[in-house]
Amino acid sequence: MKAFYKLVATVMLFCAMVLGLLVGKSNQHTVFAKDKPFKVALITSEGGLGDRSFNDSGNRGMKLAKKKLGVETKVVEPGDVSEGETYLTKLAQSGYDLVITLDLGHKDSLAKVAKAYPKTHFAIFNTVVKGKNISSVMFKEHEASYLAGALAAMVTKDADLNKSNEDKTISFIGGIDSPGINIFYTGFQSGAQAIDPSIKVLKGYTNSFADPAKGKELAISQINKGSDVVFQAAGATGDGVIQAAKKSNVYAIGVDSDQDGIAKGTVLTSVMKRVDNAVFELIEKGKVGKYPHTMELGLKEKGVQLSEMKYTKDQLKPEYLDKINELKEKIIKGEITVKDTRK
Repeated sequence: MKAFYKLVATVMLFCAMVLGLLVGKSNQHTVFAKDKPFKVALITSEGGLGDRSFNDSGNRGMKLAKKKLGVETKVVEPGDVSEGETYLTKLAQSGYDLVITLDLGHKDSLAKVAKAYPKTHFAIFNTVVKGKNISSVMFKEHEASYLAGALAAMVTKDADLNKSNEDKTISFIGGIDSPGINIFYTGFQSGAQAIDPSIKVLKGYTNSFADPAKGKELAISQINKGSDVVFQAAGATGDGVIQAAKKSNVYAIGVDSDQDGIAKGTVLTSVMKRVDNAVFELIEKGKVGKYPHTMELGLKEKGVQLSEMKYTKDQLKPEYLDKINELKEKIIKGEITVKDTRK
């Protein structure tokens, strides 16, 4: 009997030791197995934060991801496009899981750095760079620009609007003469001439995304030639375009973000590129290891849109807004194809 009790005691001691080891391992997991934070860095394009346009939209996406997804974020603002490779390299070396650049001018640098740092994932906007650890984000800006052009055409012909004249002339101002900017112009022109082929569309470039004075000067020149609706795709330079439109009592059209509130009643609408949504989606997918190779976002994907026209829609005839909605649905359904001049 004593032998039996001794055996039971030995078994119980053994079980206690095993349980202790298991508990120890469990506690150790709780203390040390915390997930490493997912780190994301955003490199702005020319003009940096405060442009109330493209860069600020991207930054909103970062802030939303930090709030909703709990990621660690960092935003850097290069002084010049030539600094792209330096920033991409430093961020990869610093252990960021995802490095996003909003500057298409970093295209060649990104291809080079991505090869050198295969464990870091990179993303670039407005151009396509191929690579196993690269995501490219493209927008169908031409689709929303088509709607803006159609609206501008109806507005410039409306003699009842005090900002319109008799010239049937509208205009476009781009930051630089490039395929990524001209896509706005071609969509705008196509939309306007779909309403009235006789509409004249002026075009000019400031060669800068960070010079409001140049934007104002070029806008005034176009306004003096009869333009009563000026569409700008020029980043912070566009602030000067909007100022000129307000001073001259004509309409401006904003870009990338909802710029309607910058000059209430002057900004007719804004061609919004939902950079914020795209940045958030990239981070959300990246956090679970499901990076897309290419994202192409248009009206159908809700990647581009016109603003709500909060401060101008009451000035417009209801049939104008009905026409815009009709055109939008036709583009989404494929009944209207707006040419992508980048392809």
